[in-house]
Amino acid sequence: MTLAAAPARLSTAASSFEADFVALLRGSATTDAAIEQRVRAILADVQQRGDTAVLEYTALFDGLRAPSLAALELTQADFAAAFDAIPAAQREALQAAAARVRSYHAAQKRACGESWSYRDADGTLLGQKVTPLDCVGIYVPGGKAAYPSSLLMNAIPAHVAGVQEIILVVPTPVRGSLATGGAGGQAAPGPGERNALVLAAAHVAGVTRAYTIGGAQAVAALAYGTQTLPRVDKITGPGNAYVACAKRHVFGTVGIDMIAGPSEILVLADGSTPPDWVAMDLFSQAEHDELAQSILLCPDAAYLDAVQHAIDRLLPTMPRAAIIAKSLNDRGALILTRDMPEACTISNRIAPEHLELSCQDPQRWEPLLRHAGAIFLGAYTSESLGDYCAGANHVLPTGGTARFSSPLGVYDFQKRSSLVEVSAAGAQTLGAIAAELAQGEGLQAHAQAAQMRLQPR
Repeated sequence: MTLAAAPARLSTAASSFEADFVALLRGSATTDAAIEQRVRAILADVQQRGDTAVLEYTALFDGLRAPSLAALELTQADFAAAFDAIPAAQREALQAAAARVRSYHAAQKRACGESWSYRDADGTLLGQKVTPLDCVGIYVPGGKAAYPSSLLMNAIPAHVAGVQEIILVVPTPVRGSLATGGAGGQAAPGPGERNALVLAAAHVAGVTRAYTIGGAQAVAALAYGTQTLPRVDKITGPGNAYVACAKRHVFGTVGIDMIAGPSEILVLADGSTPPDWVAMDLFSQAEHDELAQSILLCPDAAYLDAVQHAIDRLLPTMPRAAIIAKSLNDRGALILTRDMPEACTISNRIAPEHLELSCQDPQRWEPLLRHAGAIFLGAYTSESLGDYCAGANHVLPTGGTARFSSPLGVYDFQKRSSLVEVSAAGAQTLGAIAAELAQGEGLQAHAQAAQMRLQPR
């Protein structure tokens, strides 16, 4: 059977546009009650039984049996051996990508991640102290796919921020287990499906400890701590529905980066970019999974036709053609706008994860774009470069949350403490103000604590 992909065709001039547009953006993923119930049980079990529960779930879900959690720890020697074993071209690409990611986040730290203070006229000091988190946990998916780029994007900003303990959890299921798409069954001894490029990325990125565990049980172990794993301050990194659900439930006990939804790309084009380039950029997110969303906005109807023809021609050449086709058919769209300013307005309503401004003069339109996880300027700036090696972080807000949230960065691995040092002279002014307001709130201890300092001892 020949696969075909026909993204929805919308026009802002059509009377039905608003209803069609709202339907297009409506998320198709729903919270599965069975997943919620199972995750809550796993979290509670790991919190109560620690290592023992983690080992049982790792055997059940990954088919990986071990006598202790310590036996599932990956060492720095494992990282180094994997780095030495991968092809030279992969080593060079990994190091080049890591260097660019590190450089970007170092600049980010200089711009917004330093402590500051000042003294006012009466000598009172005010400021902010910026300190790194002590310990973070990074989740990197394993099993059906491996994501060394995700490891770089999570571990390097943590390392740049100054985090001393970066703990990696990555499932390494035994082939044929539930995590690799098999039927599961009796757990088997052995190391499981370790990915050399992921371990090599850990070597390059500065991971300090790592364990071959995954799923909700790994999130629970990081959040609550076990006999072997220390409790972390924050958990970052993507995962499946069980991982996302577990992160949502442990938030408050620990920090999390975000609850990531399906991948998204919005291409805002003026018709000057080769249609094949845009079609492939739409494919680049659609191939992630069937729920991914790829949208093209353009004021040129003939160009939309050309992109559709490119989709038809290129789709059969793609190894993940079935996934791409379902994603584009279910959630994709080619939208005809009246002009580029209107396209920018619609883009702001979507607030996409990835926004490609694929036009001849991107600097002209970029100031109109207020909501996006990352903005890729110009025809040569493929979103896929941002995924791997441009340098900016690829962990981005999805599902319209770019309206109020930001990409993962150094600031996610830091915390801020306010600094206040009131001088004797300052206490005379501030004490009177504080006492007056405290009395108005009926908090007499507050008021008296301020008043006691009004006269020199």
